[in-house]
Formats: sequence, C-alpha cells, structure tokens
Amino acid sequence: MQFGIFTVGDVTPDPTTGRTPTEHERIKATVQIALKAEEVGLDVFATGEHHNPPFVPSSPTTTLAYIGARTSRILLSTATTLITTNDPVKIAEDYATLQHLTDGRTDLMMGRGNTGPVYPWFGKDIRQGVALAVENYALLHRLWREEVVDWEGRFRTPLQGFTATPRPLDGVPPFVWHGSIRTPEIAEQAAYYGDGYFHNNIFWPLSHTRQMVALYRQRFEHHGHGPADQAIVGLGGQVFMRKSSQDARREFRPYFDNAPVYGHGPSMEDFTAQTPLTVGSPQEVIDRYAAMRDHVGDYQRQLFLMDHAGLPLKTVLEQLDILGEEVVPVLRKEMAVGRPAHVPDAPTHASLVAQAASAAAEGSSDAAVGAAGAGGGR
Repeated sequence: MQFGIFTVGDVTPDPTTGRTPTEHERIKATVQIALKAEEVGLDVFATGEHHNPPFVPSSPTTTLAYIGARTSRILLSTATTLITTNDPVKIAEDYATLQHLTDGRTDLMMGRGNTGPVYPWFGKDIRQGVALAVENYALLHRLWREEVVDWEGRFRTPLQGFTATPRPLDGVPPFVWHGSIRTPEIAEQAAYYGDGYFHNNIFWPLSHTRQMVALYRQRFEHHGHGPADQAIVGLGGQVFMRKSSQDARREFRPYFDNAPVYGHGPSMEDFTAQTPLTVGSPQEVIDRYAAMRDHVGDYQRQLFLMDHAGLPLKTVLEQLDILGEEVVPVLRKEMAVGRPAHVPDAPTHASLVAQAASAAAEGSSDAAVGAAGAGGGR
C-alpha cells in the first residue's frame, strides 16, 4: 500500500503570528516538503492545481519536474489535474514529458476542481463540467494509446492524423486516478476505464465515502475489469500530531478555527468526529486510519494533507517526521494483516510495463495457437 502527502498550495496567514508567507516562500516550501516526504520514507508526493489566489500551484508539471530532479525514489503525482479546463492534447504532452524526466515516477489524478470562476478564465462553461471531464478524458486516453488519432467532439477543434509527442515512456501511459468527492459520473468514468478512483474525503463523513467507493467498485466489476475488491482505490486524509493529544489539540486549534476551508464553522471536536481529520497522538492517528478499510475495503493509496491552514514550514516538517517514523511503518503492518493475496498493490510504472509485456506475450501465444489451429484445419 502507498502512503504519501498532498498539498493544495494555499497561501494562508499564520493565525498565531499574523504573518502570511510570500508566493516565493510557499513555492520553495512545497519543494522542501516533497524532499522531506522522500527522506522519511513516504511513497507519494502530490500537488493540486489552482489558478486563483490564495493558491500557488498553477503549474504542477513545472513543480513536479523540479522535485523529480531533486529526488530519486518518491512517486510524483497531481492531487488534481483539471481535465475540464486544460486541453487534453497539452495534458498528454506535458505528463508524458514529466514521465520521461522522472523515469516513470509519475501518475496523475483527474478532477474538475473546486473553483467555479476557473471555467470562464479558460473559455469553458461550468454547467458543462461533467461533460467536459468525460469527453476530454476520452480523448486523452486515446492520445496516449494510439500513434495516430482522428477525433471530433463538442468542446475542441477536431484532430486529423495527430500524434502526441513524446510518446509515453516504454509505451505505457502514466497511471490515472479520477478524483471526485460527490459526483457519481466520475466514479463511473474511473470504473469504465479500469482506472483508479480517489475519494478525497477530508470534508465528508465516512458514510458518504463508503457509498461512493462502493459504487466505483460495483461498476469496475460490471465493466469486466475484475472482482470489485480488485478495484484501485485511494483516500485523502488530514492529521495533526504531537506526543500528547492535549498538546496537539491546543497547538492546532487556532489553525483550525481560522482556516479558510473550515474555520468559523463546526468546532474542531465536531469536525474530527464527523470527518477523517484526526488531531491527537500518533497512536490515535494509527487507530483511526487502520480502521479505514473497515469502511471501504482493502485499498491502495492513502494521502494526507499536512501543510495547510497557515501552518509554518518548521511545523509541517516536524509533522512529516512523526508521520514517516511513527505512523506509516505501523500502518503498513496493520494494513497488510489479512489483506487477500488477490488484492493488487497500487500500480507503478514498473508494474504497468510488466503487465503490458505479459498481455503482449499472451496475445502472441493466442495468435500462435490460432494459426496452428487454422493450419490443422486445412
């Protein structure tokens, strides 16, 4: 199972000091956080995509390519690639390039985003959000798998004899997750293609998460990709930890109370009771997240949001030390207990290359058997 972190790249004042980091500081901090994630043994670093203040990650491929040059092992992903407002041709080119630069340490998560004004900024209509996601991904899927594409749709100029370059590394496209919190059509899209489904359940009760993941699993099996428990599932999460629960809650409370995303609403106690946000000791985090598979089944990827709400960089790096040294090693063992052998691991470039080679060999074998049979019938 993969464990990692994701960032939304918010530029938020620290409520304890009143200081707001500059965009330059926040971008540089993102790189330091990714390097720390690799240092402490995490598997994945993912960044969101936003095109509006107070966020800085408007160019995920630039950031991930730079991090890729500074790291050697960690898998680099997006926490959202805006499939609705980005041109699928440009996505195909950018992420295939990133895949080559990182020697395959690249995957991405398709999403519609959570910022309505971004649609007209890129000449799109938010009322067509789901239709854009479906059509744009259908084109992207073909661009990565077909050398020459002829295509015509509703939202983009037609393509005639088009080849996206560079071609995917080793002929295998980056693995795709489809991220959605509340949209059944996106869970269906992930299931239709046999891709991964990521439910970023950080603001939702587990009853809703369970319902959406169950829908994806059912449809994955319906579309013939394998049993429902072999579907590829990822979850989001949020934690803040100190040695004692009291210290964690006391330190995090001003950040929670003033956070743009959930401040001035439910109390921290109510929010942690109703969502996966866990503020407490490392053992409390372990207990909470080890139980996630009781709700969604065995799954493949767990990402945590760690660097939001104005938390200073020093604090975030301390949190990553705790996560990597005290929490993730235990969760790895806990999640492995009783995990059925037929439940797959999260896909990597190496596993996808091996899978493609196996399928090609099986196809060649079937073709040889068929030719022999045809010859014997003459």
